[in-house]
Formats: sequence, C-alpha cells, structure tokens
Amino acid sequence: MKNITQIILAISLTFSCFAQQEKGIVGEVNWLNNWTQFKSNKIDYGEPTQILAGTISEDALLKKSEVYLLLGSVFVAPGVTLTIEPGSVILGDYKTNGSLTIARGAQILAEGKSTDPIIFTSNRSIRKTGDWGGLIILGDAPINRYGSGSVANFYPNISPSDYGNTNYGGDEILGSSGVLRYVRIECAGKRVSQDTYFNGLLLASVGAGTEIDHIMVSNAGEDGIEIWGGNISMSNMVSYRSKGTDFKFNYGTTSIISNSLAVRSPYASNGSGDRCLEVLSYHKKEEVDFEKSKTSLDANNLTFLNSSKDLEAAIKMNLVHEAIYVGADAELNMSKSVISGFNPAVILDENIRVNQGNLEKIRFEEMYFNNCNGNIFVENNSNNDDLENWYGNRVFFNVYSKSNNTETFIAADNYKRPDYRLRINKIIASNIDRDAIDD
Repeated sequence: MKNITQIILAISLTFSCFAQQEKGIVGEVNWLNNWTQFKSNKIDYGEPTQILAGTISEDALLKKSEVYLLLGSVFVAPGVTLTIEPGSVILGDYKTNGSLTIARGAQILAEGKSTDPIIFTSNRSIRKTGDWGGLIILGDAPINRYGSGSVANFYPNISPSDYGNTNYGGDEILGSSGVLRYVRIECAGKRVSQDTYFNGLLLASVGAGTEIDHIMVSNAGEDGIEIWGGNISMSNMVSYRSKGTDFKFNYGTTSIISNSLAVRSPYASNGSGDRCLEVLSYHKKEEVDFEKSKTSLDANNLTFLNSSKDLEAAIKMNLVHEAIYVGADAELNMSKSVISGFNPAVILDENIRVNQGNLEKIRFEEMYFNNCNGNIFVENNSNNDDLENWYGNRVFFNVYSKSNNTETFIAADNYKRPDYRLRINKIIASNIDRDAIDD
C-alpha cells in the first residue's frame, strides 16, 4: 500500500509541475501563422527586375516593388547600411552561387512584418535544397580562434579587393550588425567544394546589439543557422528540413536561443551531423585559444521533432540520429523544451567525463522527452545508467512519454497552418521514482 501511494504521489507531482509550466514553443496564439511557409517550392515569386552584384559601397534600399537577383558573391562594405523593405524578395542565382555577405562594420536592416515577411530564395523555377549560397553576417565581437577569422573559402572566385570583406572577429561584445526580423531564407546552403557548403544563415562574431527574431530557414543544403563566436540572443527561430544541423553554436559563442523550432525529416539529411542542435567550442583543439571563452548556450522553450511517420523503420535504416550533440569544453543550459522522436535524444562527446563537475555545465531541466530511442548517452557508450540517474532526479523535473506527433502537438500534420505547440491535455508523462516501483 505504501508503494502504491508513493507511485500515485509521484505521478501527481509530475502532472502538477508539468501543467504549471508549458514546454516547447509557447504563445497565446500560434506565432508561426502568416509569415512562415512550409511548402516554399510551390510559390511563384516572379522574375527578377533588378540585379545585385559585386560590392555595395553606399547605403542602399531594397524595395518591395522590385524582385532582386544576387548574382555571384554580393558584399555590403564596411560602414554601409543595406535596408530591405517588408515584403521584398531577393533571389539567389543558382549558376553563380548567389550569396549576400554583410561585412564586418556594415549593417543590414531587414525588418519584415508578420503579414509581410522578407524572402530570400532560389531563382530556379523548380526550387530545391541547396540551390544558392545564403546570408552571411560578419561582426566584430569576440571569437576563441587564434586571430581574426575569414570566410574567403566560401567564394572560390573572389577578387583580391573583396578579401577584406570576408574577415570577422574583434572585441566589440555589444556590437550591432543591424536587424533581422520576419525573414525567410529558402533553399540556401549550396555546395562550394568537396568539404565546403554555405549555410542558410551564418552569424560570425556578431555582437549583442544585433536584433534577430522570427527567422525561418527551410530546405538548407547544409546547416540551417550557424553561429561562430559573438554574443547572440535569438527568439522565434525556425529550421525546417535542413540537410545539416538546424542550430549550430561554435567557437566560443555566448548565446541565448528561446521559443524556437526545428523540424527534421529522415529523408532530408546529409547523413553526417544532421542534428537539431550542436553545441561545440571548436572542431580542432589546435585552432582555438583556451585563454578565451568556451561556448556557452542558454536554450529554453525549444521544440525539436522528427516528422517520420514510421520512426522504428527510419531508425533501422539509420535515417534518424540524436537531436542534440554537446562537444567537449562546451556548456549548455537547456530547459522547458521538447525533444520528440530521435535516436537518442542527446549525445555527449566521448571526451566528456561523467562527473558532477561536468554535468553541472550540461543541464537539462523541466524537459519533455517523447518517443525517443533512449534519452541521454555518452558517444560510443551504450551504458547510460549514470546519466539516467542524474537527469532523472526529481530535482530536474524532466518528464518522459511515448506518443506520436499527432497526439503530442496541436497540428503537426497541417502543412498550410501547422501548430507545433504542445497538446498538454493529451500527454501521459511519467517520472516515477524507480526505487519506489522496485520496492
């Protein structure tokens, strides 16, 4: 009788805590409405009426009344402001790897509206994943690499006069590269060489004065949104069907991401690094200065889901991997988030020792783990008992369930008006004291 009472009490506490705090993306209304597009290849944006090429060396305004074509590598020079009106359409040229780079010291003011977003997309009549380059913003905030960095490798045919426009890094923590708000970036992330791809949106050494929210990157050929160094605060971000990682933080960035969404498809993946979230401090130890900051990310109210209709079959075909990967020497504080349908939910780098000191730097609190083939593991180690015991402690208020996407989310299958907020009243979650059951 005592054991049954303990179990009922544990369930009651779980439901009580869960009901009091929404998890995953939140909002009184569905903030995806109007400005997002989950079938972007079905839209005719019209033919270009203006061409953008070379370096923009004076303040410029892109108007809604025109359709612009990015021909080759387009740079906004230091000291120059590029302003983009709500509703403007900018096409990236497929043949010339069209891209837009905001140089260090320049600004972009791309402030769309929920009813009139700014669109970056491919100029092909039938748009596909990775058609064009992407949007790159370079700032002068700190990075933990030795010296300043350069993205010159993205531009194989760059002219010598533009090399200065590819540099990033500095000491301006509060620096501003402008505003990105209500912007869609579709079908970017083109392959440049054997090992080099553009991303949908790359933010390198971008400072805290930059405003970034309500950005949707869809069908990227590589990573959806990648951050190198800098001090970024982002909210209401969406990455949809990216081939690479949806949100990648690296090279000593100190960032915040909140109320954001990543939707993965097992059939839209490059097979390597295809995760919702990757938190790293470096790719190679020898390229960074350990006297500088390590990557530190605060993440709250995120929703990560796999859209597979047959998760078990997709896992058997090795099409589904972990949702989150945390590298050595990186810190992650994640809370109030949903991870649904992955294999497993989280993997920690094999060089991270499982001890209290390290786990206090990698926190998962008030999480909702749903329908995952395992929860948290160290890379190449199938025994995760220590991690399960640590993160399963009631002090973290993490909950677990096995429900499909239709039961879990309000309208995950509605491609015209999807709603990925949690369907709270349909969830059966359990976080029962294992010792109470065993007794």
